[in-house]
Amino acid sequence: MGKETVKKRRVIFHLDMNCFYASVEMAYNPDLKGKPLAIAGNPQERKGIIVTSSYEARAKGVKTTMPLWQARKICPELIVMRPNFDRYRAASRQIFQMLAEITPIVQPVSIDEGYMDITDADWSDNPIHLAETLQARILQELDLPCSIGIAPNKFLAKMASDMKKPLGISVLRKREVDKILWPLPVAKMHGVGEKTASKLEELSIYTIGDLANKDTYALKQLLGINGVRLRDRANGIDQRPVDPEAVHEFKSIGSSQTLPHDTVDEREINKLLETLAENVERRLRRKQAAGKNVQLMIRYHDRKTITRSRKLHDYVERKEEIVQVAKELLAKHWDQEPIRLLGVTLQNVEEKKRIGKQLDIFTYEEEAGKEKLYQVMDELTEKYGRNLFEQSQTPIEESILQPGTSFQKDFLDDFKINRRK
Repeated sequence: MGKETVKKRRVIFHLDMNCFYASVEMAYNPDLKGKPLAIAGNPQERKGIIVTSSYEARAKGVKTTMPLWQARKICPELIVMRPNFDRYRAASRQIFQMLAEITPIVQPVSIDEGYMDITDADWSDNPIHLAETLQARILQELDLPCSIGIAPNKFLAKMASDMKKPLGISVLRKREVDKILWPLPVAKMHGVGEKTASKLEELSIYTIGDLANKDTYALKQLLGINGVRLRDRANGIDQRPVDPEAVHEFKSIGSSQTLPHDTVDEREINKLLETLAENVERRLRRKQAAGKNVQLMIRYHDRKTITRSRKLHDYVERKEEIVQVAKELLAKHWDQEPIRLLGVTLQNVEEKKRIGKQLDIFTYEEEAGKEKLYQVMDELTEKYGRNLFEQSQTPIEESILQPGTSFQKDFLDDFKINRRK
């Protein structure tokens, strides 16, 4: 058999930064090292929750998403800081630049983790040495710890990176799945959340091994095609490529926020809806995108949560268009019980260049003129502050706004722009 017909076995890295936000703050201020540190949304208000914490804080029982008051109760000496998204974005850019120097086949999945396909990269014949070199470089140059999982596919690489933290390097081969993964609780499996784990228990599936050996038909009846997919993963099967173009994929953009207190005050509720719609509009402009389905989420004082949505005839992108639909959904579905949290999401989102909206010449010129105005307004609104790793000014809305989960994905815009340069 000629060499040209021999197919190399894939070698995939999953890089996961350890306690990323907290680690960046410690790199910026070494006096914080070794101390229980937590990054939280708003230390002064009820909505303050733990975004991440140092290992010292975790040892005291502090956990992600824990209310701040509870974290302070179990760890009185806890140091609490608000997020500094300038620093986190700058650090992330540095990290992904290092990955791109090894191989162009890099797929970020969040600000602090990503995949690399090193099958054809230098040192691919010695992946552990490459991982050690990369890990040491990130630690030496940025003072940031990471864990790296090495495997023949993305799922196993992701599971491997969780095996040893901080500063771990773990290899997970497909032939080891039954010994290493199968004994674990199914809830520990990447891709299985609490709700899915509860559903799987209905079929007496408690471990990853139970899932791997379950009848395909039963899983498909319970979870649809995702049940079959999860069974494949449990058996170490994952054909997904590491796709650098995946940064272009997004189907929804949303923003949610907890109110300072449970309320039925319509003025306060409508004011928050305006803010949430403005956040969505800003992120749409970053992505040059629009959507045609508005979803409203209402969480009541008793934590009961409902979501209601409306599909629109045309794509929308402006705050006024989004908030109008959100208010109409609120008027129709709110039962007048006190509201704890609101969320506004625009779904079925596409980049505007792909939408191909048919406009007459007058409408087109009007919208094009507005786009320049909005762009200038956006830059003036968002631009401020110094980065930790760079001296340049960067546009960044999250340092002004309340932090939200969308930041984890929004940074992908930076990666997309850098790849085009």
